[in-house]
Amino acid sequence: MTNEHKLQSTIGLPQAIALYIGAVLGSGILIVPGLAAEMAGPASLLAWGFMTLLILPMALSMGLLSAKFPNAGGVSHFVSLAFSPRAGSYIGWFFLMSVPIGAPVAALTGAGYMTAAMGWGEGSRMGLAAAMLAVGLIINWIGMKVAGRIQIAVVIAIVAVLIFAIVAALPQMKSVHFTPFAPHGWLPVGQAAAILFWCFIGWEAVSHLSEEFTNPQRAAVKGFTVAAVIVGLLYFLTALATVGTQSYLAGGSDASLVWVISRAIGPWGAVIAGLTGIFICTATIIAYVGAASRVAYALSRQGHAFRWMGLLSRRFHTPIGGIAFLFLCFVVIMSLYGSGTVSLTNLIQFPNATFILTYLGGCAAGIKLLRGNRWGVAISWVSFISTAVVFPFVGWAMLYPCLITVALWIAGRIRHKRPLPAPPVITEQKKATVHR
Repeated sequence: MTNEHKLQSTIGLPQAIALYIGAVLGSGILIVPGLAAEMAGPASLLAWGFMTLLILPMALSMGLLSAKFPNAGGVSHFVSLAFSPRAGSYIGWFFLMSVPIGAPVAALTGAGYMTAAMGWGEGSRMGLAAAMLAVGLIINWIGMKVAGRIQIAVVIAIVAVLIFAIVAALPQMKSVHFTPFAPHGWLPVGQAAAILFWCFIGWEAVSHLSEEFTNPQRAAVKGFTVAAVIVGLLYFLTALATVGTQSYLAGGSDASLVWVISRAIGPWGAVIAGLTGIFICTATIIAYVGAASRVAYALSRQGHAFRWMGLLSRRFHTPIGGIAFLFLCFVVIMSLYGSGTVSLTNLIQFPNATFILTYLGGCAAGIKLLRGNRWGVAISWVSFISTAVVFPFVGWAMLYPCLITVALWIAGRIRHKRPLPAPPVITEQKKATVHR
């Protein structure tokens, strides 16, 4: 392909690390530590410790595949290589159709923190959420070099606030808050671990940006490793602060971080927590819009999506077709939510199954494609089994990938039934011209 039809390699190691952190460190860090502590008490820290150790193989399996097979198709490309192009296209569409719902959910969640802190209404929440989605689309249209730099600034701000909250919690932490250690028994620890799994999904998203890494081997493996350590520590220390201060009891499980910050600096703590929610969710939107638009570009390039979805911006060499597709989807989802047709609770559940199936496909591909790397195969198996254990808990959300599968099957049948164009008629005059 000529440069006009190729994505540009502009993502260095710092930008890759920031994109990884932004994709994984979602709004869950503001809610889940309190929910897990409320469910299992101080013993929830065991679940956090287990998941913190587990995310390293989860991250590395995606990192090794991205380093070895850098491609805008990401997990879809890995599955195509390991199994078949058709299987890869299905995985690609599963991921692509997750983001049009997942990104608005993230935007509404982040906007919700800010509007709650300021006492604003639902209209303000919708406006903030729409602005966050617009930021994600515009930044990805301008290019990943700019997106990576902005992501670095956003991630630094997020990490600074979280470290401040953790440090501010130290004087309020008491040993008595850790007893009894398992007030509800040991079963809730396993249940808490299942909930925590959702906090660590997101490594597969940045694999779709691997074609734009300036050095895929370095950015993928090192980027994944550094980001996994940072994310794991931030999650665990935030959970430790939540349990040690019992903020999940004092401030409520869904506002434990707000309570910690407010105790340290007063009423402004709620505002800072609200801004942190916006920053965290915007970082997630930037990463996922970037990934999904690249998937649309890759699927179109392979003939598995509409041709216009593969269009690139002449100015920035970014997948403007994929970004336009996401824009249309965001308008539909936000309109449905704004009209009251669907609730945030309903929207949250839809992409669960498709995200997990995407991850399962990537792990299965890793088992096959990384055969020359003993560690690569081992960590792919660990990731595959741990993800498969969680999948049955998605419940009715399994219907969403089933609907996508049916739609793709019907589209495939229609495409195959279309009559082939008739061969051109070659007149005697044309034959004579050819022979000359």
